[in-house]
Amino acid sequence: TGDRIVQLDRRKGVVLDEDGVHEKFGVWPSSIPDWLAVVGDSADGFPGLPGWGAKSASTVLDRYPHLEDIPADVAAWDVNVRGAAKLAATLQADYELALLFRRIATVEVDAPTFDDVDELRWTGPGRELVDLCDRLDAPGLLRRAVALAERRA
Repeated sequence: TGDRIVQLDRRKGVVLDEDGVHEKFGVWPSSIPDWLAVVGDSADGFPGLPGWGAKSASTVLDRYPHLEDIPADVAAWDVNVRGAAKLAATLQADYELALLFRRIATVEVDAPTFDDVDELRWTGPGRELVDLCDRLDAPGLLRRAVALAERRA
């Protein structure tokens, strides 16, 4: 573990290092996306997997840090967790969904960005909006967007 900042709780004004994350969640920072995948994250809008609560997720993921590491056969688990057979069955049944939830919970640092904030400046409705308004039969929406662009010019 180390002393670098890995989590900032803005509401509480608390900064947690790796040990603090482990103390709070029961898993190391590298396992947080896996933990969120099975427990769920209302802030990102996904429910997690049925039956997987914070305590069971912490116990399993502290031993098996990533979804791929969790044995499919519950008999191979060497952790003591209530309802292990049901948790293992749920994970196997909803494995692809868990992987999707983990991806949603992971910050993608290689996503395309912009070089200059001026690139984000709205310059008026583009061809895409014109086409969308045509498909939706919403000429009023297009007129309002054009009027707004003219006022900003």
